[in-house]
Amino acid sequence: MKKTTQFLLMAVVLLFTTVITAQSTVTGTIVDAELNSPLPGANIVEKGTSNGTSSDFDGKFKLQTTTASGQIVISFVGYSSITLKVTGTTNLGVIKLTPDNSLDEIVITGTGVIDLAKDRQTPVAVSTVKAAEIAIKGGNQEFPELLKSTPSIYATKSGGGFGDARINTRGFDQSNTAFLINGQPINGMEDGKMYWSNWQGVTDVANAIQVQRGLGSSKLAISSVGGTINIVTKTVDKKEGGFFQTMVANNNYLKTTAYYSTGLSDKGWSFSSLLGHWQGDGYNQEMYGIGQTYFFSVGYVPNENHTFNFLITGAPQNHNQRNRYTIAQLLDKGLKYNDQWGLLNGERIAAGAGNYYHKPIANLSWDWDINEASSLSTVLYASYGRGGSIGLRNYSSDVGDYFDLDKQTAINKSITPTNGQIVGARRSTYAAGKADIIRSSVNEHKWYGIVSNFNHQISETLSFNVGFDGRSYHGEHYRRVVDFLGLDGWDDDTTNQQLGNDYVVTQAYSANAWAATFHNTPRNQRLGYDNPENIRYLGGFGQLEYAKDKISAFIQGAYSTQSNQRFDYFNYTKGNEKSEKVTNDGFNIKAGANYNINEQHNVFVNAGHYSRQPYQDNMFLNFRNNVNPLLTNEKITGFEAGYGFRGDIFAANINVYHTTWADRVVSGSLSTGNGFYQYQGVTQVHKGVELDFTLKPTSEIMFKGFASVGDWKYDGNASQTVYDDNQNVVAEGDPLYLDGTKVGDAAQTSWGVSGRYEFLKGLSIDADYLSYADLYAAFAPTDSEFSTANNRGAVKLPDYNLLDAGLTYDWKINSDYNLVLRLNVNNVLDEEYIAESLTNIHTTSGGTTYKGVSTANQVYFGYGRTWNFSMRLKF
Repeated sequence: MKKTTQFLLMAVVLLFTTVITAQSTVTGTIVDAELNSPLPGANIVEKGTSNGTSSDFDGKFKLQTTTASGQIVISFVGYSSITLKVTGTTNLGVIKLTPDNSLDEIVITGTGVIDLAKDRQTPVAVSTVKAAEIAIKGGNQEFPELLKSTPSIYATKSGGGFGDARINTRGFDQSNTAFLINGQPINGMEDGKMYWSNWQGVTDVANAIQVQRGLGSSKLAISSVGGTINIVTKTVDKKEGGFFQTMVANNNYLKTTAYYSTGLSDKGWSFSSLLGHWQGDGYNQEMYGIGQTYFFSVGYVPNENHTFNFLITGAPQNHNQRNRYTIAQLLDKGLKYNDQWGLLNGERIAAGAGNYYHKPIANLSWDWDINEASSLSTVLYASYGRGGSIGLRNYSSDVGDYFDLDKQTAINKSITPTNGQIVGARRSTYAAGKADIIRSSVNEHKWYGIVSNFNHQISETLSFNVGFDGRSYHGEHYRRVVDFLGLDGWDDDTTNQQLGNDYVVTQAYSANAWAATFHNTPRNQRLGYDNPENIRYLGGFGQLEYAKDKISAFIQGAYSTQSNQRFDYFNYTKGNEKSEKVTNDGFNIKAGANYNINEQHNVFVNAGHYSRQPYQDNMFLNFRNNVNPLLTNEKITGFEAGYGFRGDIFAANINVYHTTWADRVVSGSLSTGNGFYQYQGVTQVHKGVELDFTLKPTSEIMFKGFASVGDWKYDGNASQTVYDDNQNVVAEGDPLYLDGTKVGDAAQTSWGVSGRYEFLKGLSIDADYLSYADLYAAFAPTDSEFSTANNRGAVKLPDYNLLDAGLTYDWKINSDYNLVLRLNVNNVLDEEYIAESLTNIHTTSGGTTYKGVSTANQVYFGYGRTWNFSMRLKF
């Protein structure tokens, strides 16, 4: 009996030991394959069982399996699932999941020059929109609107033309935010401006968009004021695949897109291409637009140490635009009112305002992993822009709500011929009326550049990178004829020092974006003005970073030199067209540190100072070659600090910032449309607090949210110079009283919350609620409010709230095909709101108002309810 008891006891121990040894522990870290950023809330399940776990907010997981060997399945919404074999206790290391909208593992080329925040361990204030979200929420929205659920971002559609949207970051406009595509800067060299009509196709080719607010991690020699927005596009796809998508939307919008990649061949080659076409009538009256998108990429990976990629992409487009209208006009005519179109031979065309442009870009990138410690990344790029804006020269065919171009053609043809030709003149009035033409204000450029960066890991704790940024830019600015409207020639009555006062232009040039790509306009066919420019830029940068255990710190510096030269073939005689070459140096220095309190908590602080060269547009006075004697670098000083929390189901970040922007020179068009202004000596102080969070209680439910509270003001006063439409000085040196005035054009307080719920497999619903407050009007220097020390400041616009919603069905037809159906409804509640005011007119006694705002103000209302529906077949 005793032996039997001992046997049974040994059998129980042996069985228990067998069970224990049959189990194993599997650990790992799950990240996004494109950005190497953690994927919190990913599902890890032991195949064939209900045993599973989720990754934490650092992407880490730990799973106790029920058997010693088997398989685990790792999945995350919007990403392709993967299955891995495990045997015994295993650390799988870093596991990369790929966004399932591309079906491929992407090789990002130019990694050393694409300024992603992951390249530096010390945190920055950053938000990333990934390909899966772009694909479903983008719809037919403009690029800036993809970022509207980001702290301190304010996006509007402006006048409402296709591609006319704009974005502000921490209260700074687009010219003071750096935009990059695969490390290539795309802001205008002469003024820093962004025209999203040139980049209509960017959402089709983007794998991710990362917003770095404030100091950011940019390696470019001179950084921006508001932040850096990086667009990472498709390059080398490892697997064959693609998609076909068609989309319909309100106001007869139609878009068709097709993408295909061969995948990476055994010999290391990859070819991919995307083609798209879109067109629509526009939300507002007579705002028709049409365009195409193309993208071609060739990748070559000869071995594990080298990756090459060449890509070319462009988005030629034509779109109508509208004028500035007062609230009173819009309430009378309708919020969608537009009178800037014309009727010619029964066809409705852009006459008073329109835009056409084609800006193909190409870049060649090379990534070289020299050894385990060193790497070199280089991107060569080129941009070739052709196009401009269109309008009438005299606007003499205005009949109220449109331009009667048939009547204008009849007037033009009634002019008495001279030497057998009918020649109209700008200042002449004929028996039947005044002559007119449709002209184009042309902006052309050729831009070449190189960015290169060398990274080296000195030791386990210390690393550095150095590099350079070189750019060569030539721009051309002039006017030419689009349509003579029955004339044989046009005398612009312009004083031209080289061609005389009565030279006649006889050639017309199409306003089609494709045709404009190949136009070459001789100087004797240019009217109004003709001033090219050359800009040369060379900068170097470097960064040293220390990281050990809980502490990381960095210091980064850059130096650049820039030369600017203006040419004027109208106001100067032959041989005297060149201005002096203006050379300015700039620099920046940034430093920061991070401390990980534990696995869940961290704090960081960053600081920086920039000395940035002024833009070309602010260097020369009076639209001549006269160099501004008060020219000085702009001084930007920034401080920011942050705290981060990472829990099992909840994560949050809090940032505080303070930015001073001094010695500004600002120029632009008057709100009347009949002149220009320039003011200098401006200082702005922007400070605020930002919060963002993610809550994922289950794999089917996710919430995100943000809040931003800013205090953006002018500090001190400035002086102003005002010019009429013919570039003559009409006021100079008058004081501009700005001290304490709120900075306009962007909501200083905003918050939002979004949620997503997958209530059936593949079927999900999502919604975004956004709230905007403390939005102030923009202003022009001629506003009487700022010409006296007793000014009343900026006009405060009404607060508003928006609700967007969407429904997605992702149907996995088989292992090779997915069909994704998506419905977006924006501004579900049809909120009527003012998105921006272009003037700063306060209410007066007895004056009419709209929601407390004087109806004399020129404003842009936001869109009412809109929708789009798409079908995407992925293979």
